[in-house]
Amino acid sequence: MGAVLPLLALRAFSETTRLGSLKAAAERMGVTPGAISQQIRLLEDRLGVILLTRSRYGVQLTEAGASLYPGLSRGFGQIESALLDLQALTRANTLTITTQPSFASSWLVPRLVDFNALHPEIDVQVQSTAELVDLHREPVDIALRHGLGDYPGLESIPLLAPVLLPVASPGLLAGGPALEAPQDCLHYPLLQDAERADWTLWLQAHGVEPDHRSRRGPSFDEDLLLVRAAVSGQGIALVQAQLAEEDLRSGRLVVAVDRAWPSRFAYYLVGRGENMRRAQVRAFVEWIQARVEAESGVLS
Repeated sequence: MGAVLPLLALRAFSETTRLGSLKAAAERMGVTPGAISQQIRLLEDRLGVILLTRSRYGVQLTEAGASLYPGLSRGFGQIESALLDLQALTRANTLTITTQPSFASSWLVPRLVDFNALHPEIDVQVQSTAELVDLHREPVDIALRHGLGDYPGLESIPLLAPVLLPVASPGLLAGGPALEAPQDCLHYPLLQDAERADWTLWLQAHGVEPDHRSRRGPSFDEDLLLVRAAVSGQGIALVQAQLAEEDLRSGRLVVAVDRAWPSRFAYYLVGRGENMRRAQVRAFVEWIQARVEAESGVLS
């Protein structure tokens, strides 16, 4: 094949196979699907074999492609692992955390001053993103994730199970029907989560049979947007209690019906096994567990 390996073409083939589509591979590599397709054609021309066939159902490996991919995947995995190990050495005193913007702003960042005071030698970097970061491939030490705790190939530690509260602006409730029981919320506009699931589950948990009103209303993919919409009087929002605590204290929001219900999801601290053993990570784990327990939000 020659002395110079076509690394770009090899990676284009590997990512397309791993992700199952040209589009996904293009997004991963930051190029267009056409560029990915061109690189794979160049690789096939150089090797003299067809590696992938394409159909409306995606891409399928040929016999030659199936022979090439396992070794290629291991090779790129080793390269990425070596780079991550090098990055770990060069950031010995740095702790990189990724989490959702809502959790970062409402819970983590206001409390980080305590960790910084305890460990001034550790430089904390917080990456606030709604995207799910690939901890196997990105130079991130730990993630604080809201989910079910099932993270293949990663270690996870349960932290806290947030409580869902129905909140609204005082002005909205002042001119509307009385709110004495959970079903009374159905008389108001409901602000929905992205999946339009939380209101239905909350009502069912309180013995109310939901109807079409429980899934109607504007939806938001971030809890902070739900809170802001509630503050502006657009409807009742069902949000995690800690995300609304500042607005509740200030009076911008009030609890519509005092019937809290624990979310079926929880926050977990997640990381690669080798990262979890870093001194900086261990220090953060010990700190955040103690902080959660002190605030009585630790999972049982």
